[in-house]
Amino acid sequence: MSNILEDLKYTKDHEWIRMVDKFTAECGITDHAQDLLTDIVFVELPEVDLEVGAEDQIAVVESVKAVSDVYSPLTGRIMEVNESLEDAPEQINSSPYEDGWIFKLEIKDKTEFDELMSSDEYKVYVESGE
Repeated sequence: MSNILEDLKYTKDHEWIRMVDKFTAECGITDHAQDLLTDIVFVELPEVDLEVGAEDQIAVVESVKAVSDVYSPLTGRIMEVNESLEDAPEQINSSPYEDGWIFKLEIKDKTEFDELMSSDEYKVYVESGE
């Protein structure tokens, strides 16, 4: 079973999001997603200062098995990207919730965060096979 952390929120596209402060969130792909992709070999990071909408495609993760789009969980502005992934994309495999974060987002609407799946809801979603 994939590692699903209780203090995060999740999307149906298998992204996770953690509030760092009142308006800043850290985002990446879930342990379940990295497990399905297997060995990640490349990450195309989003542009800093890019304005994004919830569910906009903003990054790409490439593995030996597949190429997968990464979507923004919320509306906001990309504040920072994890540049270490350019040289070590495998951090997403080894540490998807810590070293493998992909971008930080300045969120525009906190109510969008509240609408994302809780860890329990995400666990049920993953177990359903969607």
